[in-house]
Amino acid sequence: MTTHDVLFAFSLTLLAGLSTGIGSLLSLITNKTNTKFLSVALGFSAGVMIYVSFVEIMVKANAALSSALGDKPGAWVTAGGFFFGVLLIALIDKLIPSAENPHEVHTVEEMDGNAEHHKNRLKRMGVLTALAIGIHNFPEGLATFTAALADPQLGIPIAVAIAIHNIPEGIAVAVPIFYATGSRKKAFRLSFLSGLAEPVGAAIGYLILFRFFNDAVFGFTFAAVAGIMVFISLDELLPAAREYGEHHLSIYGLVAGMAVMALSLLLLK
Repeated sequence: MTTHDVLFAFSLTLLAGLSTGIGSLLSLITNKTNTKFLSVALGFSAGVMIYVSFVEIMVKANAALSSALGDKPGAWVTAGGFFFGVLLIALIDKLIPSAENPHEVHTVEEMDGNAEHHKNRLKRMGVLTALAIGIHNFPEGLATFTAALADPQLGIPIAVAIAIHNIPEGIAVAVPIFYATGSRKKAFRLSFLSGLAEPVGAAIGYLILFRFFNDAVFGFTFAAVAGIMVFISLDELLPAAREYGEHHLSIYGLVAGMAVMALSLLLLK
């Protein structure tokens, strides 16, 4: 692991996190959300993350843990790491109030001024949404960073998948902040900056975990990353994709994401 590897992984995480700005930009330059595109894109993102989690990340995690602990203990710890990641992200979701959850479906049309909202509630929602983004994106940043650090070629498609999933997240931040402040520019700025939680999560994770980096730590962390990404896909991306568009569009996107990920892994071998 070289300094170049660390900087590359951190750069990918930064770009993935700041893609919330794409979602918030929709609130500045469009009057209508392209729901069909978002439905396919979110399904695609889920397909990439589910496929790579089971086919690549879990395999590498098991290999590292088996090397450090032995075959049978390594397999048990791999499974434990996976479900630890699921539990971690599930607890974070549970602690975030649903009204302020950044993964609740929102559209640009909500910003047309016709909806009835109370300003005080919206100010609170704007603050809590920004906070929720920060809390929720922390493990996502660690997941992107860890994957990119372990395998730069693997990190690129994962970073793209996380970036796609951050687009509607950016809308979710921008909508209440716009209504609370009346400023589209402020909504864009705060939504864009909320994405910094991902590189912050990567940096803190690096400082804490990688001081003690070995096969066992790597394997457990990588298995947890797989759990985080599978949970995000099943609990957030696919339901949101179905809400934004037709059921079949999200499934077509899911299959396309798996196919693209499979092809890229085969070509890279």
